[in-house]
Amino acid sequence: MRGKARFGIIGTGRISDWVLKGAVLDSRFEAAAVCSRSIDRAKAFGAAHGIPKAYSDPEEMASDPEIDAVYIGTPNHTHRDQAILCMRKGKHVMCEKPLASNAREVSEMIAVARNHSVLLMEAMISTLSPNFRNVQERLAEIGRVRHYSAAFCQYSSKFGQVLRILSGEDSSPVPSSFNPDCSGGALMDVGIYTIYPMVTLFGEPDSVKAEAKTLMVPAGGTSNRVDIQGSVVFGYPGMTASVMYSKVADSRLRTEISGELGMISLDQVHIARQVGLTLRGEPTSGRSSGPATVDITVPGDADEYQCEFREFIDLIDSGQRESRNNSLRNSFIVAQIMDEIRRQAGITFPADLQE
Repeated sequence: MRGKARFGIIGTGRISDWVLKGAVLDSRFEAAAVCSRSIDRAKAFGAAHGIPKAYSDPEEMASDPEIDAVYIGTPNHTHRDQAILCMRKGKHVMCEKPLASNAREVSEMIAVARNHSVLLMEAMISTLSPNFRNVQERLAEIGRVRHYSAAFCQYSSKFGQVLRILSGEDSSPVPSSFNPDCSGGALMDVGIYTIYPMVTLFGEPDSVKAEAKTLMVPAGGTSNRVDIQGSVVFGYPGMTASVMYSKVADSRLRTEISGELGMISLDQVHIARQVGLTLRGEPTSGRSSGPATVDITVPGDADEYQCEFREFIDLIDSGQRESRNNSLRNSFIVAQIMDEIRRQAGITFPADLQE
């Protein structure tokens, strides 16, 4: 395409505010319109970000001929319908993670993207950041990979409110990030960051064994189960993988990829800022510190969300309809894995019951 990529933004929450700070750093990006359920919120968000058009109806915005692509930053359970609406109007779609509530919905979105020859990409920064691509390029240096481990544990500012709701002190609705009616929970919110890089690097696992801690929360008029933290062990031919995630505790565990010739470690899985390479030396006793770790970090972007818009606009400009790292296949495999983890944890979303 020529000129700027004109984006419509659906959703005026915190994530849309964050990603726009990175998007505007790409000179090819233009925020042309914003859509919210409240036209007043849309106008206020537009005024704050210099966006000229405001809508309260996604279909009306998707019909705007002066919009080329749409970024979706709304709660998880709305992604499928909004993405399909926009793609059927001929718009390219970058949809916030998780791409949808389950693998069935992801499959439907993929079919629409292909039928309408538009670009669909999950907005997963982990696998598009400069240092993740650096890891991909240097992975062969550690030989045959034997284990992958990753953790994303971050105490949620919303958990206190959830506890007050459960104790009866707060009559507010359960926040969407903990609400099964919104396809929320720790796995969908933070666990996906540990799983998507694994799938990008190693593909689909042979086995999935999950352990999750859950709460019963008031949603949809009845109590429903949502996960607050979990851990999963995966089996691959010749290797294993393990991930840990939580919205009720913090962790600073590094991500490690261990091979027969050495190890690569990342300071954090969701957006790597530092990467170390440790090549295997001679066996050492407990009195030795072992081989030295070499810092192989590459410079990051000025803003961490810049990478996903660079990737997306690059694909539009080149006429491609699928990202290599954030491919439709990878998004589908990740959705299948998360479906299986939820099955083992006894977590069902309303979206799972729809045909």
